[in-house]
Amino acid sequence: MKGAFAIFLFFLSSFVSFPGGTKAAQAKDNGVYIVYMGAAASTNGSLRYEHAQLLSSLKRKGTTVVHSYSRSLSGFAARLSEEEARSIAQKPGVISVFKDPLLPLHTTRSWDFLKYQIDLEIDSSPSSDLDFSTQEYDTIIGIMDTGIWPESKSFDDKDLGVIPPRWKGKCMEGNDFHQSNCNRKLIGARFYVDPDEVTADRSPRDMQGHGTHVASTAGGSAVPDASFYGLAAGTAKGGSPGSRIAIYRVCSPQGCQGSAILAAFDDAISDGVDVVSVSLGASAMSIPEVTSDPIAIGAFHAAENGILVVCSAGNDGPSSGTVVNAAPWILTVSASTIDRDFESDVILGGNKVIKGEGINFSNLDKQPVHPLIYAKSARQSEALESEARNCNPSSMDATKIKGKIVVCDNDDNEYSKESKLEEVKDLGGVGLILVDDEERSVTSIYGTFPMTVVSSKDASEILSYMNSSSNPVASVLATVAVANYKPAPSIAYFSSRGPSSITKDILKPDVTAPGVSILAAWIGNDTAGTPGKAAPSFNVLSGTSMACPHVSGLAATVKSRNPTWGPSAIRSAIMTTAIQSNNLRGPITTHTGAAATPYDYGAGEVSTTRSLQPGLVYETNTTDYLNFLCFYGYNIAQIKHIARNVSDSFSCPPDSSPDLISNINYPSIAISGLDGKRSKTVFRTLTNVAGDDAAIYTASIDSPEGLIVKVVPSKLKFEKTGQKQSYQVVLSLQSSVKEDLFGSITWTNGQYKVRSPIVVSSRSDNL
Repeated sequence: MKGAFAIFLFFLSSFVSFPGGTKAAQAKDNGVYIVYMGAAASTNGSLRYEHAQLLSSLKRKGTTVVHSYSRSLSGFAARLSEEEARSIAQKPGVISVFKDPLLPLHTTRSWDFLKYQIDLEIDSSPSSDLDFSTQEYDTIIGIMDTGIWPESKSFDDKDLGVIPPRWKGKCMEGNDFHQSNCNRKLIGARFYVDPDEVTADRSPRDMQGHGTHVASTAGGSAVPDASFYGLAAGTAKGGSPGSRIAIYRVCSPQGCQGSAILAAFDDAISDGVDVVSVSLGASAMSIPEVTSDPIAIGAFHAAENGILVVCSAGNDGPSSGTVVNAAPWILTVSASTIDRDFESDVILGGNKVIKGEGINFSNLDKQPVHPLIYAKSARQSEALESEARNCNPSSMDATKIKGKIVVCDNDDNEYSKESKLEEVKDLGGVGLILVDDEERSVTSIYGTFPMTVVSSKDASEILSYMNSSSNPVASVLATVAVANYKPAPSIAYFSSRGPSSITKDILKPDVTAPGVSILAAWIGNDTAGTPGKAAPSFNVLSGTSMACPHVSGLAATVKSRNPTWGPSAIRSAIMTTAIQSNNLRGPITTHTGAAATPYDYGAGEVSTTRSLQPGLVYETNTTDYLNFLCFYGYNIAQIKHIARNVSDSFSCPPDSSPDLISNINYPSIAISGLDGKRSKTVFRTLTNVAGDDAAIYTASIDSPEGLIVKVVPSKLKFEKTGQKQSYQVVLSLQSSVKEDLFGSITWTNGQYKVRSPIVVSSRSDNL
């Protein structure tokens, strides 16, 4: 939608269709705006009338509606001028009007690794004997992404029963996509395009690969002998292989339009999905307000309807405060590594081995016979030294590069790794060794060209060898997959970090999951940048995009085992059973080796077994979310438009302020603005889901030096399923602190352990 803006009108119901005008009637400066009016409270017909009346007030001809919403939300996206958008924003019932954003994507063994992590825990979990593959096969995962490649074996419906009768979705036909492409696994497929846009891309079919990869990670069927051209061979399967998949194609090669995302939420809620997986979102440089964020808006209405929404945290790390998709009704996922490394080694003269990272199918001699040169030594006279050593285009002399392996720095952030590869290749180089500490921890695919990434520490050893030799030589070996790599997990350098820019009184991200070098299904018409090879059935990708569907699949499994649980109970089960240790039995670290914090991983890395049977859960209900809106600054009139079912007796708590956000019944505890002069008390309520046997849980506290934590009462007794017990946490500082403090509270009865991370910030929450 080039040059377009978007307007969404959200009412207390869902989206509807409007009669559109002619293209000729549109002014050149018109764009698509989204007018948000809350939940859908009326019928489709009455909503159409309300929306039409709203547009007719503009006194113009030919207003074009791009998307309309009347199933679960109320509103529409329409082409309007900026002046018209401002006019609509003043109308009664309109919550917000905002330009249609274009959001980016947050772009096998990972499941085995998550199970293996449980075995490393010193104390056993009661759920550790559960068979993870056994499910009721009735959960439905909605995937909002680039579409799907239905022919992939990951979407085979063998051994699946009839489609759940509650499913109300459809399998839309489009270019090269037919109803016959859907089956008992892929039960729904929709796509969303601007009706005025001339495009051949009118189909649920995935032409980019991202959606196919994500969908198979979340709910793909088990496929034996899966690999990427022989690498990482094994059985590939999704987190919930028995779940059904519904695809909502909201993205094009240009990005993911906010207006399409809202239309997809509108449909998915009505279609009957149980979990929505969203591996996309805003950039950390432009995080929107809650009521102008299409993902936050759609997720709110999904939560109202009993649907859990799982989102990627973003790829703007490792800087702090970069996490996105951080509304409290979203389960936000950061990315971590698994115990597999794609190793492409450098062999120096004298057969010294330097370990590198990357996927290449090098045909270089395994012996170090190829001349080795540092890129800055090949600098062209008119180029800067910094340009040459970074292998920037037009900075190196081809006569000095031809036939050599080139060592390139990667510290200018001006050109991509791929552009450096192409430059060295075009100049006749036979290999490339890239120096980058961050990229060393994440696998990229370089095709048949011999390229690998080494750390700056190892690069020093390479340069020392080159300086001491009159004829330095080397070779770059083809990649091998190394299993049982340690330490793992570690937090991926790109994974966005907390604290949240929305509020420091809700900890985000919530959890971490595998998001580095993940093998999953791929589209059938792409060679994945590997010329001369057939299109792979599976590909290796990294990003919080890959971490998100791991948790979506796990959430579907938890829902399948506990079909009466609501979205917040499932989220609580996943968060409170998460793990904070790696496969060396040490703390999870960042890519630098430093200890990670809850701002990196939230509650920890997800457990695929403990989360199925947590014992106790924190249920965050609609009132909690309404109170959050009150504390955040919305008035009762706005809130009654946003939410579907608001009791006439509901009112915002007196003295509502951001400080009270810490009191919503969230599985983690985050507090901002705490100083040494006063204490702060927060309240939490736990619900028993372990059965009717009497059980007494005792609180244990892990608090850092300088933070005093008191839990009242310190013991809770439960006697039946569904019973609730509340407690309060009193926090105070022994003295003023400048750094954020991290601790935890764990409730245990000897059988179950329910852990809540604590984050205390001396900085005030600026809303």
